[in-house]
Amino acid sequence: MADEDVVSPTPEQQIDDLRTQAALLERKLSEFQEQSDMRLVLAEMKIAAVRAGMLDLDGLKLLDVSQVRLNDQREVENASEMMAKFKRAKPWLFGSSSSSSPLNPPSAQPPRQKYATEMSNTEYAAARAALLKQRY
Repeated sequence: MADEDVVSPTPEQQIDDLRTQAALLERKLSEFQEQSDMRLVLAEMKIAAVRAGMLDLDGLKLLDVSQVRLNDQREVENASEMMAKFKRAKPWLFGSSSSSSPLNPPSAQPPRQKYATEMSNTEYAAARAALLKQRY
C-alpha cells in the first residue's frame, strides 16, 4: 500500500532536478572563486604595503582594491605601482624613508672561539690573562 502511494519521478523530472543542482553548484563555485580571488588580492596588497613601508596595514581599507585584477598566473600585476600611488596620495600611512641600509639580523650560530693555535703571541697573552683573571 505504501509502495503504491509513492510516485517515482519521470526521467524528465530527474534531468530537471539534476540541472537545477548543477546550476546551484556552479553558482557556489563561482562565489568561492571570487572569494578566493579577493583573498589573494588582499594578500598581495599586504605584501606590497609592507615592502612600501606602511606603518599599519589597516590603512589598506582605504585602498580601492576593486580595480585590481589577477593575471593568468593568478598574480596581481601592478601591486607595487598601486602602492606607490597610494603612498603619494596618503603619505602619513607610511614610515619615513631612511637613507641608511637596513640592519641585518645577527647570525643564528654563536660566534666561534678562536683557538690558541690561531692567535698571535699578543692575542694569546691577552686571552690567557683574561682567563686567569676570571678564575680568581
